[in-house]
Amino acid sequence: MRTRSEEPADESTDKSSGESFDVKHFLKRLTERPGVYRMYDASGGVLYVGKARNLKKRVSSYFRKSGLAPKTEALVSRIESIEVTITGSETEALLLEQNLIKSLRPPYNILLRDDKSYPYIYRSAHDDYPSLTFRRGRTKKGGGTWYGPFPSSGAVKESLNILQKIFRIRDCSESFFRNRTRPCLQYQINRCTAPCVGFIAPEDYLADVRRATMFLEGKNPAILQDLMAAMEEASKSLEFEKAAAYRDQLNYLRHVQEQQSVDGGGGDADVVAIAQDAGVVCIVVIIVRGGRVLGTKDYFPRYSIEQSEGELLSAFLGQYYFGGSTRREIPPDILVPLDVDGQELLSQALTETAGRDTRIRKNVRGERRRWVELAMTNARQTLLTHLASKETVYRRLLALRDLLELPETPSRMECFDISHSQGENTVASCVVFDENGPLKSDYRLYNIEGVTPGDDYAAMQQVLTRRYKRVVAGEGKRPDLVFIDGGKGQLGIAKAVFDELGLLDIPLIGVAKGITRRAGMEQLIDAMTDTVFRVPADSPALHLIQHIRDESHRFAITGHRARRDKKRRSSTLEGIEGVGPKRRRDLIRYFGGIQDLKKASIEEMSKVQGISRNLAETIYAALHGE
Repeated sequence: MRTRSEEPADESTDKSSGESFDVKHFLKRLTERPGVYRMYDASGGVLYVGKARNLKKRVSSYFRKSGLAPKTEALVSRIESIEVTITGSETEALLLEQNLIKSLRPPYNILLRDDKSYPYIYRSAHDDYPSLTFRRGRTKKGGGTWYGPFPSSGAVKESLNILQKIFRIRDCSESFFRNRTRPCLQYQINRCTAPCVGFIAPEDYLADVRRATMFLEGKNPAILQDLMAAMEEASKSLEFEKAAAYRDQLNYLRHVQEQQSVDGGGGDADVVAIAQDAGVVCIVVIIVRGGRVLGTKDYFPRYSIEQSEGELLSAFLGQYYFGGSTRREIPPDILVPLDVDGQELLSQALTETAGRDTRIRKNVRGERRRWVELAMTNARQTLLTHLASKETVYRRLLALRDLLELPETPSRMECFDISHSQGENTVASCVVFDENGPLKSDYRLYNIEGVTPGDDYAAMQQVLTRRYKRVVAGEGKRPDLVFIDGGKGQLGIAKAVFDELGLLDIPLIGVAKGITRRAGMEQLIDAMTDTVFRVPADSPALHLIQHIRDESHRFAITGHRARRDKKRRSSTLEGIEGVGPKRRRDLIRYFGGIQDLKKASIEEMSKVQGISRNLAETIYAALHGE
């Protein structure tokens, strides 16, 4: 049973707001692993992309009560949702962050540098004796092959030094190489095989280059095993300095290899993972091109409980690659963590569509196994976050059902609000919520015409009549509950419309701001009983009502401003005889805007090219109502 009190007196209470983004629940379930987070605004646009060694600590720091810079406060005030991508290390998070910033260009990120600031290893295009050199900045000149970008120049330089020790690949410039008549110092210290003077055959040199580049591509882990074996052998022989040198070499090589799960040397694949719980399935696709993780995408498809994960993946892959309006890029490999139903048939269809061999692979090794593990981790974490948000909405729905004594939990709720400027450009909003929260695809704006300016009652009558005539005619979806942003007067109009249309079984609730007009002090009015009651400020039901009411208010104001601005842009100049598009443009350009034009005299207007004095007098009279 709900508790009611007649017209409550003003009393202090904790301020509560109906936030669309439940920060506490999100942070409670956020992982402490490294990764990248993306912050979105109400329209779904990316506000900010950041990296973190500990996602939970980093994201939590944005929501502390004090100590935030003004820019950060402005960012936080616009956040409507946050998505995270878990990585294997902070280095991987850094590189993925840069990839996302470059592709998404979020407004709150500062683009200090682009890919040219990162170091690369460059293999020259020499046919017989290519070099491996350090380069900062990737270009298309000269051909050759680029490996990277890498996280630091120090790691690249030290790694090149080790690769020269192991494989003895030259690092000199092409002009230096062509003009040598005898070996240089690098050959004397055993860092080069002197290909410049023909001391090594081209096939043997290219074999060394191939092994070195295989390591850079992550295709030769046997090199690490050889070094570890050499280190152990030196240690057993009590050659501790040599063992330490091998240890340092291993550390440098691992440092280079560390980045390859995000920015490896090659390989195109889509990595697909699945997680399901509590009747919800989450599928995560990680897109890898050229060995680089370009980003992730989350999907929450509807499904039958009876379907296995293999069946779900099979249905998803079919729709993902073949069901869209535009053809998706099909990579050579699609990596999955489990057996997919109809795997051979899917592979055959993908191969025919792509025009080359495409495989769906489950058992993979090395870096590709790491990609699959990252996809599985992201799927589980994303599902937990989604369930937490869904749980919050569902809990509020249950509380709302109990508060209003509804026979069933509402699955579709609509709320209406009116917005105008001193009676002009009146707009009405209709926002829709379902069991998942805001259903923005069903939001509607109504331009109100033919009513007395400022008559909110007539505006409410018009929008409700227009909206629910369609419902009665079977053309629109029927709501389970309707909220009206307003007091008894607005609610009375709504009840009269519903009675006239025969919609007697849809509950109508008015949401008034109350005496103090403070959040948490709202008064609810039941149209059926005309009873006014108030709900405790910490009630989940009130939080949901506040969210719906605030969203309808925001949407109405947005629509009103758009209509008002459109009218201002069209300006009163359009109705003046003799003032066409070109003269309107010249006038606005000359005076800088309609407001400054209104302040101008006839003499000043006549100075504009194409505006005679007679026309200036006509314009002046029209702008000033004469």
